[in-house]
Amino acid sequence: MSPPAPRAQSVAPTLTVATYNIHKGFSHFNNRMIVHDLRERLRTMSADIVFLQEVVGNNERHVVNHAHWPPGPQHEFLADAHWPVSAYGKNAVYDHGHHGNAILSRLPILSADRQDISSHRFEQRGLLHAEMSLPGSTERLHCVCVHLGLFGRSRVKQIDAVCSRIDALVPRDAPLIIAGDFNDWRHRAGGPLRELDLHEVFETANGRPARSFPARLPIFHLDRIYVRGFEVNKAQVHRGREWAKLSDHAALETHLTLKKPRQ
Repeated sequence: MSPPAPRAQSVAPTLTVATYNIHKGFSHFNNRMIVHDLRERLRTMSADIVFLQEVVGNNERHVVNHAHWPPGPQHEFLADAHWPVSAYGKNAVYDHGHHGNAILSRLPILSADRQDISSHRFEQRGLLHAEMSLPGSTERLHCVCVHLGLFGRSRVKQIDAVCSRIDALVPRDAPLIIAGDFNDWRHRAGGPLRELDLHEVFETANGRPARSFPARLPIFHLDRIYVRGFEVNKAQVHRGREWAKLSDHAALETHLTLKKPRQ
C-alpha cells in the first residue's frame, strides 16, 4: 500500500497595491492635460489594486476645451482592459461635473459604497469602500480609498467617520487596506487607525511615512497606505522626471502578503 500523498501547501495570496492623487488628469498648475500619459505610467507599476484620488467622473467644460479628453469617466479610461473592474465615488459636485475617489482592481469587486465625510460645506470629502474576494482564500478583503480635508479639525472628524464605518461594517479579523491622500501634515491619523490594528506600510518597511508632496521635491508625508492582516514585503515611492510631470503628488506602491489566519 502506497503512503498517502503529502498535502499541497497553500500559498498565501500576495498583492501589489498603489495609491495616487492624480490631480484630475492635469500637470502642475493645470497647464497640460496628461491623462493619456498617466494611464501608461500607471500600468508600469503592475498593481493589483490602485487607489486614486481627484478622479474626474464628468466635466462638461473639459470635453469642450480639450480635443482628446476621454469620452467617459476617468476611472474607466484609466482602468480600460488592464484592470477588469473599477469603482467610483463622487466627492466634489459642481455645475459642470464632479470628481472623487476611485479604485481600480484585478480582483472581483463584490460591493462598493461611497460615504460623505465632509465636515463643512466649503470642502466636499468622501470615502469609497469596496469589498473584494481574494484568490485562493475564503477571506474577503475590504479596501477604503480616502481623500481627507486641508484643515486639522476636519481631518479629525473625518478619521473618526472612517473608523466608525470600519467598526460597524468590517469584521475585526478581516484583511483591510485604507489608502489615499490623508493631507496629514501633523501625523495625527495614525493613532486612531492603530486602535483598529492598522499599520502604515512605509513605517513598517522603512521606519516612517513616505515623502510624497510636492512630487518634484517631496517634503511632506501626505499620502499613506494602512493595512491590517498583511505582511509588508516592500514599499516604494515612484519618483523621477517622468512621474513628476504627471501630478503634484508622488505615487506610492507596496507589495503585501496575506497573513495566515490565527488558529
